[in-house]
Amino acid sequence: MKIKSIKFFFKLIFLLVAVSATGNLYAQKTSKIELEGANSLEYDKDIGPNVKRLIGDVRFRQGNTTLTCDSAYLYTDVNCIDAYGNVHIVSGGNNIYGDTLKYNGDSKIAELLVNVKMEDKQMTLTTNHLIYNLNTDVGHYFEGGKIVDKKNTLTSRRGFYFSKKKEFFFKDTVVLVNKEYIMRSDTLMYNTQTDVSYFYGPTTIVSKENNIYCENGWYDTKKDISQFNKNAVFKNKEQTLKGDSLYYDRIKGIGKAFKNVNIKDSVQKVILTGEYALYFEKKGNTMITDNAVLTKIMDKDSLFLHADTLRAIFDSTKTNKTLFAFHKAKFFKKDLQGMSDSIVYIYKDSIINLYRSPILWTSGNQLTADTIKMILGNNEIKQINLYSSSFLVSRDDTAGFTIAKDKKAIVDSLKFNQVKGKNIVGLFVKNELKLINVYGNGETIYVVKESTGETIGLNKAESAEMKIVLTDNKIQKITFISLPNAVLFPEKDLLPSEKLLKDFKWYSYLRPENKEEIFNWAPLNPMAKPSKTR
Repeated sequence: MKIKSIKFFFKLIFLLVAVSATGNLYAQKTSKIELEGANSLEYDKDIGPNVKRLIGDVRFRQGNTTLTCDSAYLYTDVNCIDAYGNVHIVSGGNNIYGDTLKYNGDSKIAELLVNVKMEDKQMTLTTNHLIYNLNTDVGHYFEGGKIVDKKNTLTSRRGFYFSKKKEFFFKDTVVLVNKEYIMRSDTLMYNTQTDVSYFYGPTTIVSKENNIYCENGWYDTKKDISQFNKNAVFKNKEQTLKGDSLYYDRIKGIGKAFKNVNIKDSVQKVILTGEYALYFEKKGNTMITDNAVLTKIMDKDSLFLHADTLRAIFDSTKTNKTLFAFHKAKFFKKDLQGMSDSIVYIYKDSIINLYRSPILWTSGNQLTADTIKMILGNNEIKQINLYSSSFLVSRDDTAGFTIAKDKKAIVDSLKFNQVKGKNIVGLFVKNELKLINVYGNGETIYVVKESTGETIGLNKAESAEMKIVLTDNKIQKITFISLPNAVLFPEKDLLPSEKLLKDFKWYSYLRPENKEEIFNWAPLNPMAKPSKTR
């Protein structure tokens, strides 16, 4: 139901109550109010010839309904009563009390004023002005009311009570108090038998563990499950969850979010977005899919990561969190980009692991291996470890080159500095690669130049282990730990294929240039064209 229709709905209920009262008036045979007793009886000619004034222990009956009070006027010609003091009506399992009563015996509508209380087996209603139809068992108040049952206390400015259905309709400044939470709403429908409430308009639910806001939804207070719609927000001490629609099971501690999902972790400075999310409150674990994106907020820059599925999981101590990005994982940061089938981010240690065909780009470097580990510190890259089939490539920027329109590099027209080995460790200073250590089966090809910048040739070397020092992303010094096999070739003496180490690949077309391109995905084929994953 749309919020703008609530006023119409409220008027409709009022109209239906009125029509119901009229219908019952003509559908049923009216009976006279019977006087069962009083301590004294007088005729008050000043008020009318058919008016009886009754004082002390006054008792009336009409069908199965009984009425007692301290004093009353009985209008026999119109079948009405004005009752005063300790008014008590018993009808259909309901007990109704008040200081003053106006009762029409034909319509069976009772209007009670001051200190009004209505009770049944499940709840108690208190107000200062109640209109109650004994035919339909429908009551309503307009000057504030309070309903109390075993679990809840509810107050509102206006309300209707459908006794047979055990349903309430509340409007204006609605507050539902439970030992676990407090709900505030503009409009609320509540069933005292099912303990299910439906709310419309701005609504908040506040508990010790979390706060919830929405503008439409329902809450089963018996089962402690709920659905929140329209601008829905779920918030606890560390995280804020938003979505077009939220489902929450308080007992199980499970939440679900649908469409335009946004999860913000203020402690880890991480934002997760997508179209569907599953949240396990007790463990603090989260899963998000459908255009899933992680944004890691940093001081000067942010990292944006996309994958088919993102999972944020705590360890058994509930203090250390790990993010898993499954399938077609790709990320962008201004000074760092990467992709692989799966990525694991260990928050505590600031370690990012890339598995299955990983690629990293930092400045002018491309790094590939079977597995890659990045170690971060103070939001900067400190170290990158390449494990098995490790390959590091950087383009020699002074060489002439062209890039095709579809971003595929024309390799033959480029010169590349290349480092290959079983395992490679790269050390960084202020996000710039400064030192490369190669362990096992080391091979390198790098451009050798005069001090003037003119190219002398390409140096090809092999050594089990080597150490390479870089400045401004250019090789300055190579130290071979074991006896090397090194030869300097004039560039003209080498065929294009001889300028590249075995298994050389150049994946520039896969490198994201902005955060929007993390959704572009293509297989690891230099001739393939990228395609969007969303």
